Amino acid sequence: MDTSKLTKFYKKNHQDKITALVEAGVISGDEQSVLMNESLDLNAETGDNMIENYLGNYSLPFGVALNFIINGEEKVIPMAIEEPSVIAASSFAAKLIGSSGGFTTDIPKRQMIGQITLKDVSDKLAARETIKRAKRSILDRANEAHPSIFKRGGGAKDLEVRILGELDNPSLPSFLSVHLHVDTKEAMGANIINTMMEGIAPYIEELTGGTALLRILSNYATESLATAHCVIASHTLKTGRFSGEEVRDRIIEATQVAAIDPYRAVTHNKGIMNGVDAVVAATGNDWRAVEASSHAYASRTGQYRSLTTWDKNENGDLVGSLTLPLPIGTVGGAISIHPGAKLAHSILGQPSAKELEGILVSVGLAQNFAAVRALVTEGIQKGHMGLHARSLAISAGAKGKQVQQVADLLKEAPHMNLAAAKEILEKI
Repeated sequence: MDTSKLTKFYKKNHQDKITALVEAGVISGDEQSVLMNESLDLNAETGDNMIENYLGNYSLPFGVALNFIINGEEKVIPMAIEEPSVIAASSFAAKLIGSSGGFTTDIPKRQMIGQITLKDVSDKLAARETIKRAKRSILDRANEAHPSIFKRGGGAKDLEVRILGELDNPSLPSFLSVHLHVDTKEAMGANIINTMMEGIAPYIEELTGGTALLRILSNYATESLATAHCVIASHTLKTGRFSGEEVRDRIIEATQVAAIDPYRAVTHNKGIMNGVDAVVAATGNDWRAVEASSHAYASRTGQYRSLTTWDKNENGDLVGSLTLPLPIGTVGGAISIHPGAKLAHSILGQPSAKELEGILVSVGLAQNFAAVRALVTEGIQKGHMGLHARSLAISAGAKGKQVQQVADLLKEAPHMNLAAAKEILEKI
């Protein structure tokens, strides 16, 4: 990849952006044609076979964030998102973090979880021990239910048993939950796991004397945690009003607020997911599963808290970290049939599922840094509304070159709103 071809990318027009991606080696000539012909949408036949009562396609803008260095490798990051400032903020953060070495990631393992939840188990403690003793037999039966994933080196790898509810209070409901940890290889694995759970449920019922109530995967991907780290030299954080050390300390303090106040934590974490969801959507993955899993993880202590940590090291550098549970894949579902998803994976260099996890969590950390840095310095609205100016210009009736003219003048106006945009348009 020749990233020198992407210099001042945001200033290029639509056609020149696409040409620059070809010259940089990010996309192929065929992919250039797809973008130039606006062919990222599903065709009607494919859409009709994907969902019920299909009517048409609802599009999101598809763009790329730049400047990412992840584990020493340069990456161009595809994003599908309608919100202004997300791609710009992510690119800015990645450039600043890249000047200090970029992101490193840690993904110790990648397994998904399937659950069988049993009711009417008379002695749950005894049943738990019975299931543990039968672990090898249960894993074998699960792999027999889906032999293809086992032949590829994946399949059921471990087992856990949990007692749900109060054992000492018979007035409250209590259940027995059997977890299967499954290596789904490159797939997110919902169909694989659901098949396994339904396959072993009768045997689990026989072992426990209970009745299987639920047999399905869990989207809470605690066996598939990805962590991104970065170290940012404090002097690079300097702004007009604040020294680098002051910005560093304010970022740390703002994150401490999100660690103790759920009202702030929700907004703090939403900023993380702005970037994560945009890449998840672009790559054809299930952003609802990722959102649910991430917010559950933010609540794992019993209170909803910040997903990121920011601190300083002994050299005074700002040190950031983010861990997310990521139920994603690189094959199956929309990934293999949606033209936008196929292009996104190509832009990323056809990453493995583990590599995609590392990309997602790095983007989340970058997005959080950009948002919190803006909040504790000039405020969030300056950058956000600057990018919103073009939308206001269009809403005011600007056409063609007028859009950028109105947007540029709006940035200098005392108030950036629709009334101001209309007034500027009348004058020009």
